[in-house]
Amino acid sequence: MRDWLTTLHDVLAAGEGPVVRVVVAAVRGSAPREPGASMLVTGAREHGSIGGGHLEHVATKIAREMLLAPESPTRHDRFPLAASLGQCCGGIVELWFQRYGPADVAPLAEARRLCREGGAPEAIAALVSRDPNAARYETFSPDVTDLWLFGAGHVARALVNVLAPLPFRITWVDSREAMIPEALPGNVRPLYSPQPAEEVADMAPGAWALVMTHSHDEDLALCEALLAHGAFGWAGVIGSAPKTKRFRQRLAQRGFSAEAIARLAMPIGVAGIRSKEPAAIAVAVAAQLLQLREARASAAAGLARES
Repeated sequence: MRDWLTTLHDVLAAGEGPVVRVVVAAVRGSAPREPGASMLVTGAREHGSIGGGHLEHVATKIAREMLLAPESPTRHDRFPLAASLGQCCGGIVELWFQRYGPADVAPLAEARRLCREGGAPEAIAALVSRDPNAARYETFSPDVTDLWLFGAGHVARALVNVLAPLPFRITWVDSREAMIPEALPGNVRPLYSPQPAEEVADMAPGAWALVMTHSHDEDLALCEALLAHGAFGWAGVIGSAPKTKRFRQRLAQRGFSAEAIARLAMPIGVAGIRSKEPAAIAVAVAAQLLQLREARASAAAGLARES
């Protein structure tokens, strides 16, 4: 669940409530999920996960009991995974439970507005939580990566499905009208453009790009536009080793330095997956994107510790 605040608001606004939200408040030792992970439990289904297994089973049971009590208070439970639940992770997990109903729709809408405007976590927590310590472990603005996906072929379509539940905000561009499906995941914005390379100018600084159109000429034009723009965070280009060699040569002939050209990951995907099935390539590329996100998060954490 990339954005629990929006999901919670939307579930309640659609009349699916009441809802109990279960949050991993703290972790000691090994555990299935990290602090801040959460799930929403209604009478009919669950949204998100706190790691599965017996812990999630017990948490869901507690949440459903709370759904039956209109005035049920918040609760904070501590679970030694090995001793009380028989899970071999062996750590200790603290879970926080809170029940929401129709009256919470308006405060949640205001909290979403504050999130969009960069409001203080304490102010947002006061709107959505009855736990005074909530701001310590809540995540109100999900760490979402802006990804521009150029091309709507078989690999791109498979990739969009793989990335649908993951923390990416995708702008999907193709020069062929009606190539992008009408039914899309909530994290995808379709964009038809006769000249995809011209759309690079609208990419926000730090956004990522994937180049996988139906045309090598379009791919090359996109590479030129990306290097000329220069403000992308990461960019990858689909293709074989011969295509990679040709593109590097042509970009060099057009005046780009070796250092600039090296910023383009060509070919894309994690090593060791040899299948050329679109779904397999999509999984390999998604794994690479997740590795890059992890590396970026680790680097940011290191800088935070040094400051």
